[in-house]
Amino acid sequence: MDTATFVYDGDCAFCSRCAEFIERRIPTGARVVPWQHADLTELGLTEAECEEAVQWVGVDGARASGPDAVAKLLGGSAPLWRVAGTGLGLPPVRALAWPAYRWVARNRHRLPGGTAACALPQEARGHSHGPLDAPERGAAGRESSPPAVDGR
Repeated sequence: MDTATFVYDGDCAFCSRCAEFIERRIPTGARVVPWQHADLTELGLTEAECEEAVQWVGVDGARASGPDAVAKLLGGSAPLWRVAGTGLGLPPVRALAWPAYRWVARNRHRLPGGTAACALPQEARGHSHGPLDAPERGAAGRESSPPAVDGR
């Protein structure tokens, strides 16, 4: 793969509007593509992973999801955005980013630009080890879970 890829849910109006913002305002060399139009096999992703959270796949195959994927995207863009990406990756910020990301993911159909099609499947809305709590794969392909901040 010759360029990093940021994958989002193209069936969700809220996600699509966020992707349009990225393409208009954040100068990045990454491809920004809906998972429904991506070669998931080539990227090493599954539909389930893509339905759960945005995904980042680096040129080297390193993967991240949710706010970690956003941090990677920002980290590979213009200087001001790189600072934001670095900040998002700091442990205290990251610890807050995951619960915030999960809340947005569960409520994206209620946010500006969201529609009923943005609602996650019923099982993803639960709080107990639902798909949004799935581990991600780090640069070495090892699983790394988001920080536990809700007592689990």
